[in-house]
Amino acid sequence: MEEPVRPLAADGISLPRFELKAVPAPPSADAALPEETAGPAETAAVSPKSHAPEWEKRYRLTVVAADLVAACLVIAISAFVIDRLAPHDMHAFGTALAVLCSLPVSRAWSPRVLGEGPEEYRTLGRGLITAAVLVALGGLLFGALEVQPWVFFVVPAVALVLFPQRYVLRQILHRKRRRGLCLLPVMAAGSAETVADLIERTRKEAHVGWRVEAVCTSSGHGEIKGVPVVGRLEELSRHVRRGGYRVVAITADQYWNPQRLQRLAWDLEGTSSEMVVAPVLMEVAGPRLNVSGVLGMPLLRVTAPAFTGGRRLVKEVVDRCGAAVLLTLFLPLLLSIAVAVKAGDRGPVVYRQRRIGKDGEAFTMLKFRTMVVDAHLARCDLEAANEGAGPLFKMKHDPRVTKVGALLRRYSLDELPQLFNVVAGRMSLVGPRPPLPEETAKYVPAARRRLLVKPGLTGLWQVSGRSDLSWEDSIRLDLRYVEDWSLALDMVILWKTFRAVLAGKGAY
Repeated sequence: MEEPVRPLAADGISLPRFELKAVPAPPSADAALPEETAGPAETAAVSPKSHAPEWEKRYRLTVVAADLVAACLVIAISAFVIDRLAPHDMHAFGTALAVLCSLPVSRAWSPRVLGEGPEEYRTLGRGLITAAVLVALGGLLFGALEVQPWVFFVVPAVALVLFPQRYVLRQILHRKRRRGLCLLPVMAAGSAETVADLIERTRKEAHVGWRVEAVCTSSGHGEIKGVPVVGRLEELSRHVRRGGYRVVAITADQYWNPQRLQRLAWDLEGTSSEMVVAPVLMEVAGPRLNVSGVLGMPLLRVTAPAFTGGRRLVKEVVDRCGAAVLLTLFLPLLLSIAVAVKAGDRGPVVYRQRRIGKDGEAFTMLKFRTMVVDAHLARCDLEAANEGAGPLFKMKHDPRVTKVGALLRRYSLDELPQLFNVVAGRMSLVGPRPPLPEETAKYVPAARRRLLVKPGLTGLWQVSGRSDLSWEDSIRLDLRYVEDWSLALDMVILWKTFRAVLAGKGAY
């Protein structure tokens, strides 16, 4: 817990990719460009491979074609239905034009966002919102006041088709990547330690689509994690041009300074290589990061985490309304589970437990009882068999769990009563795990930041391994959520929660 908190990549949540000109070491007193970097003449002599991989072209073409066909089909069906009530032939054409123009303008088809998790959905949503605004403005401009159905029904209908369609295409891409296909060739350059960490992450999170194929280090020889070191850092641009790497990942090393990074960026111009620089001064990602030029310098602006404001108000409304709707839908299931728990051993149906919520305030969390009555009295006898990480107590085969309770735990059905906590405003649908009072007593200062927001029914750690995660990893993921929260991230976590629950993996 003494090491800096690093965000871990979860499924569908990309590894950090920052195009920053910021480096860990200050520039040397000598402001001249390094002589060892390849000059323009030498660089130009090497023919760059500027074409994108064929699979990347095919995937982008598939996404564009699928979006066009689906959007036009939805609009055509809507036109048939609406025009039978009130014929307005130009409305369908105008809506289709608005959608097909807004998507590319919003970068919804950019290769850099396709398959990139929340950012892909964010650009798609931005494009469809822009389309709705254009249709509304067009109606006002041309005096066609009958555009309301097209703004409030047709464009949302297009969204209901495009979002699941994009998800299906991404899942197909991710499956191929896990088989070693459709990966972007990466050249990594930095110290041996930071490059080794990057290689491990890309192998663990294959869905991100990076495969480190070559490395440049200060020594210029050997191999790291089975990846060959092809040269020294000052030879990087020549090796990139010869190898045609899609990504050039710069990791921490004392060699890098602003001048060398700038010269490298110049040398890579005209190639298909994307230069990404991993920040080392702060481990922050998401919407809090902005790059702006001040006094002729590119500066990284890090805004404060948003714990209040309009977005949090929207989250509060979505939480309470969503929980109320889910309780209504799950009412038959809740009653069936209650009967099964009661019939098991005639004990209480609901288990009440004190947990710590936002700002350290205690509240009573509700769960279906999954253990025998008075199970807490037997915990001391089981401490030696504890398999939990950190202050958590977990056992894969806990003898106190009932037969009904084992089934409920496997599919997290015992957590459903917490929807009442969400409706009451003590919990959120998505947030950090609600800790026990004895757990918070052992928190280091960094871990206490989990208490800045409401605990959640589900969270980033639940969709990234659940009980199989180490204590450090669960803390890192919870802190990443606290620091980089967004509505788009909430939607992704909620969707992936259903997949994790159905798989029943990592829950005990």
